[in-house]
Amino acid sequence: MNELSKGQRLYLKNHKKHKRIVHISRVFILLSFLFIWEFTANVGIIDSFIFSSPSKIASCFWEMVLDKSIFLHIGITLYETIVSFLLVIAISVLVAVLLWFSTKLSEILDPYLVVLNSLPKSALAPLLIVWLGATKTTIIVAGMSVAIFGSILNLYASFTTVDSGKIKLIYTMQGTKFQALRKVVLPSSLPAIISNMKVNIGLCLVGVIIGEFLAARNGLGYLIIYSSQVFKMDWLLMSIVLLCIMSMGLYAIINLLERWCQKRY
Repeated sequence: MNELSKGQRLYLKNHKKHKRIVHISRVFILLSFLFIWEFTANVGIIDSFIFSSPSKIASCFWEMVLDKSIFLHIGITLYETIVSFLLVIAISVLVAVLLWFSTKLSEILDPYLVVLNSLPKSALAPLLIVWLGATKTTIIVAGMSVAIFGSILNLYASFTTVDSGKIKLIYTMQGTKFQALRKVVLPSSLPAIISNMKVNIGLCLVGVIIGEFLAARNGLGYLIIYSSQVFKMDWLLMSIVLLCIMSMGLYAIINLLERWCQKRY
């Protein structure tokens, strides 16, 4: 193997230095924020009853870990988010494929999909409770409603912008439309599908929390709305922090899937 040139070594060194600075800066900003928050709460600059503090949030979390109640809330929200996310991906890919197969169907449904995508999804949650009751199904559907219509539109747009020359080549070789889909459209749209998944995982979490605000007796969304009603700010802020960590973890999993797909395909 050829040795790296002086310029290449310098570039790699500067790149590593840049990444190190970025990571250190991120940690420094976070720690500075937590220190300022804790300090101002302790000396009375901000009201610790309203704004809480990192130490109080950590203490509250540890208490709920000891009585194991926090695992129930995290597990339920995570389950509802993952189920709604998987259903959104499966249904949106299926519908986008059907729209790609039938131009007439896509022209008929396009205005309805646009209207449903622009509709504020929080307005649907009370209606879903009336139709489906205050159950996990309602919360999962609420999570799906936030993401599914935009996902269908984005995937269909990706399918229709695939290189037409490759599709014509399939047809020239007496290939079918299904073969064009399997050999060209889906492989070419894989980056768009992964990108769509990155957006949808966050949107499904938002939809699930909206559903839990209205129809849950467990979950982080329920914990947020309950703690705000009884002025337990430690619980509320702890739940928000856990949601941030959860969303980061789910996004990181999609990133790992993207890297695996890039290596494989």
